[in-house]
Amino acid sequence: MTQQETNEAFKVVHQSFSTREAIDEAKRCLHCKVPLCRKGCPINNNIPEFIHQLSKGNIGDAMAIINETSDLPAICGRVCPHEKQCQGSCILNKKGNPIQIGRLESFIADFDTKMQFNRERIVQKSRGKIAVIGSGPAGLTVAGNLARKGFSVTIYEGQKDLGGVLMFGIPEYRLPKTVVRAEIEKIEELGVNFITNTMVGENGLTVDSLFTQGFDAIFMGTGTSVPIDMNDVKGARLRGVNQATYLLHQVNAFNEGAISARNVPIKAGERVGVIGGGNVAMDAARTAIRLGADVTIIYRRTDAEMPAIRAEYEEALKEGVKFWWKSTATEFIEGRRGRLGSVRIHSEEGDRIEPFDRIFLAIGSRPSSRIVTTTDGIETDEKGYVKIVERPYGMTTRRGVFAGGDVVHRPQTVVLAMKAAQEVALGIEEYVNAVKLLEEIEQGSK
Repeated sequence: MTQQETNEAFKVVHQSFSTREAIDEAKRCLHCKVPLCRKGCPINNNIPEFIHQLSKGNIGDAMAIINETSDLPAICGRVCPHEKQCQGSCILNKKGNPIQIGRLESFIADFDTKMQFNRERIVQKSRGKIAVIGSGPAGLTVAGNLARKGFSVTIYEGQKDLGGVLMFGIPEYRLPKTVVRAEIEKIEELGVNFITNTMVGENGLTVDSLFTQGFDAIFMGTGTSVPIDMNDVKGARLRGVNQATYLLHQVNAFNEGAISARNVPIKAGERVGVIGGGNVAMDAARTAIRLGADVTIIYRRTDAEMPAIRAEYEEALKEGVKFWWKSTATEFIEGRRGRLGSVRIHSEEGDRIEPFDRIFLAIGSRPSSRIVTTTDGIETDEKGYVKIVERPYGMTTRRGVFAGGDVVHRPQTVVLAMKAAQEVALGIEEYVNAVKLLEEIEQGSK
């Protein structure tokens, strides 16, 4: 496929509301006395109030209300599992016609970006100096929260592009990269500093060296960057067996013009299998469909047990993705020239061999040990997830080092990573305040 053909294939599936459509949708809100939609939102967005302001045409006021609880509304409005959260809790859901809360949220955020309203006032950065490792949803949320409260925040990102999983882990048709960049620019406007191409835990840059630079606290928002493999299955190292995250990264890079088409690991007409039943599996399968492949998802459980967002599953079905339920790949069989040729599938009907040109694994991921192994005192559990304490919330077993998001709570949705990060930001604020108070007391007693 040419760049132009790929861009066309990866066009956004659900277009944004027009202004008229958004206001009409907002007017349908019943303004319930007990807003179930707000209870269903993990970060407690004041949904009825921002919808009310939108219904009056006060889009700037609506944006200000959203900013009280969310740092990434244009992103959350697109990728959150709304059917399980705010929208699924809407009272109008009983009639099968809930308020389209996600689309309203993203409309408001997009309108704010397009019109370039006056942004929030930059607060003087006098309360402390914070280092954030990782620029994914958790890192950006901690940075935004603390910058608004007067902390000087610097984000360290190992890649050249900011955004983490938001940039390379979610397909363009679900989350345009222009949207991610616009949200990050808003975080930057709060006074947050960004240092890219800088991997903490390598080349002498460690948690300890950051402390020597004068940071009062450090936040680890490094996610789960190491995919789980199937190397215990025969043939798993054959060429043609890859990680789904690798596919998503390469295709996003191609869509950005960073790499050529020959680096995209799928050719039109190939028979592709995706092993897994989560959102990454859906993203990989729908991406492969757009590249012209014949795609089947192989999942060991039923569709009712699948953790993927239901709407993503239904979209995948419409686009032509096939599903094999209660099925497991028990052997990857070599074809020509050391490449994958077929896969032995075990299901309730017994064993069978199916031809596949490529298999992509979407069976989970785990944290990298890079920071933990270069820092004394940070404890992890048996799977490598960082242990934290309840008070100050989010602090690891190393004083002054905090962690949140997937590196602590296992891979979750963007909004759940943000929820955890908001709680950790409060913990960091409490910790720094306490440390500085003790320092003042000690200096005063001398």
